[in-house]
Amino acid sequence: MKQGRLSKAEARILEQYWKLGTSSVREVLDSLPEDERVAYTTVQTLVYRLEQKGALRKVKKIGNAQLFEPAINLSQYRSGLVRDLLDLFGGSPRLLVSNLLETGELSLRDLKALQDSSSRNKGNRGRGGRSHA
Repeated sequence: MKQGRLSKAEARILEQYWKLGTSSVREVLDSLPEDERVAYTTVQTLVYRLEQKGALRKVKKIGNAQLFEPAINLSQYRSGLVRDLLDLFGGSPRLLVSNLLETGELSLRDLKALQDSSSRNKGNRGRGGRSHA
């Protein structure tokens, strides 16, 4: 992505594009649950912001409707969020995990399960398994 983080509203619109694929602003608006519906111009503004940030790209224009598609996938978006989160902890995964443990967001059992999973994945790579890097 070209610049910055996404707001919650922008992320919500991007999620709809991941579900729908190439779509117009109207199609995205119509796909939102009734309790999340906002004005057409609000969705339009969010779509243009997402385009400026490099998360969406304009594909084509049909009549007055412009069609957009995701320019990043969920994995790329999550990687960006993790980088941003690590930046808040000086780039230190240890400080991040320590904070998660202290606040109870992560338990020692969770940590052990992650460690075991990581060990199994490393073992599989050594025996001809594929790396998911």
